[in-house]
Amino acid sequence: MKHAWLGLAAAGLLAAPAQAADRAAILAEYQALLAIPNVATDVADIRRNADHIMAMMARRGLAPRLLEGADNKVPPAIYGEWRVPGAKRTLVLYAHYDGQPVTPEDWTSTQPFTPKLYSDRPDRGGKPIAFPAAGQKVDDDWRVYGRSASDDKLGVMAILAAVDQLKAKGEQPGFNLKIFFEGEEEMGSPNLAALLARHRDTLKSDGWVIIDGPAHPSGAPQVSLGVRGDVNVDIVVHGPVRPLHSGHYGNWVPNPAMVLSQLLASMKDASGRVTVPGWYDDVVPLTEAERAAIRAVPAADAQLKAELGLGWTEGNGTALLDAIQQPSLNINGIRAADVGDKARNVIPTSAAATLDLRLVKGNDVKRQVDKLIRHIRAQGFHVLDRAPTLDERRAHTRIATVTVGAGYNAERTPLDDPLAQSVVAAARPHRAVVLPSLGGSLPLYIFRETLGAPTVSLTLANHDNNQHAEDENLRLGNLYRAIDVTADVLRMR
Repeated sequence: MKHAWLGLAAAGLLAAPAQAADRAAILAEYQALLAIPNVATDVADIRRNADHIMAMMARRGLAPRLLEGADNKVPPAIYGEWRVPGAKRTLVLYAHYDGQPVTPEDWTSTQPFTPKLYSDRPDRGGKPIAFPAAGQKVDDDWRVYGRSASDDKLGVMAILAAVDQLKAKGEQPGFNLKIFFEGEEEMGSPNLAALLARHRDTLKSDGWVIIDGPAHPSGAPQVSLGVRGDVNVDIVVHGPVRPLHSGHYGNWVPNPAMVLSQLLASMKDASGRVTVPGWYDDVVPLTEAERAAIRAVPAADAQLKAELGLGWTEGNGTALLDAIQQPSLNINGIRAADVGDKARNVIPTSAAATLDLRLVKGNDVKRQVDKLIRHIRAQGFHVLDRAPTLDERRAHTRIATVTVGAGYNAERTPLDDPLAQSVVAAARPHRAVVLPSLGGSLPLYIFRETLGAPTVSLTLANHDNNQHAEDENLRLGNLYRAIDVTADVLRMR
């Protein structure tokens, strides 16, 4: 059984793939792109990616150039264009070429930037296979493994290969096409607003189409009219100034790991609802049309619970698509001393956690963070934005250092917006579903605030792609379909 994909194909729910004869060549070009390390904080590697993508664009006649920030250490955006005589509007297609950090020992191959091809997911019996030579058959269920295979070099490849598809057929886009590839999305886009403002005239348009994110669990492409906002908050709880023997000092010196655990536990109840006062107060409700759009999307909760081995979900039975329309509070990670065979009988000097706050329409980054800090203070903590002094340690029973990363608010384009209607119409032949908002985040709020432009997202990667985690992968059928969907978007008039 080829899982849900065969049934979808038989039912006509998957669009015809990109031309079979082109598949191996497309994959070879994609393999070369994935082989360039692209961790967002590595300036040299980001520049190597930019140079490589510039060459890919130049081969397609897209007049590429870098859009630099005021500081040359800021990852550049890559810009290209295809002007169409007589076009009535100008649209920008967006993807990002930077990626998340990697922990190689957690990967099956231990080489996240050496793309590997598998006949299927390894946990379903997939085996490593050789990349096909030109003209050889490529199977939809094969998967390429590597960092950014789905997030978001897929978007880069889909846009450029869609350009190829139009040129091969002697077609032009239905609008003046501008292309914008960002290089710091995985860092929270801290310099994006300044870069957009600096290049405002170049980027003037009637809207942005974003290629990033996973398809619906049924396999259907998704058109999303919004995304949640995002901000990360680091919390460090302080203990003794030096690590202590837990036998000599246990039951007397407070362990910061335990204190942090108690603080984190105070932030959510047993059902998963955030207990920080006012967390949900400023949420802008969905319109009836938006709620109807959600109801029209095929339910996938039972499939996902079985697939993920979940015996329960948060929200007292709330459906996934409803849950992601609310603000959330997630623990990205916790660190205190060591575990397993590295564990020691010790009371550590500190314990740290990184929280991921997702925001929806109506929330504001600063207001939401302020709610969190007030909650921390209400639990008896003296809150600082730096490490405490010795005198501060002596004066306060509980001390937490709270630092806030770059963040941005949620964005949502109305269902009746002309750009939204155009993208929905272009994606309908591919049986796409329409969502008011995704659960994930992109800096789309910044585009509207800086450039006044509406945004619509196409999410096309397989839903089980391990985005941001070890063994990130892309099902090849999704790669070729992403190209076809993007090509139809380019044909919009």
